[in-house]
Amino acid sequence: MQQLIIQVADKEKAEMLLKIISALDFVNSVEVVEDNTNIADNQQDFFALAGMWENRNITTESIRQQAWRTENK
Repeated sequence: MQQLIIQVADKEKAEMLLKIISALDFVNSVEVVEDNTNIADNQQDFFALAGMWENRNITTESIRQQAWRTENK
């Protein structure tokens, strides 16, 4: 069995294509998934966190020092 993924920007045309594909006798099933993600929103969220590590001065050496630090008791 083969699977096709088709992205259609216009909702009306997607519905028309769905009707055409569903009418074909060799098509087993048709699944409609609406993609509501907005690329601009995702990028905006990512860059909102970009300054989170600003002025933290985290280096591989500082991580090693903290990881292998021994406490004197």
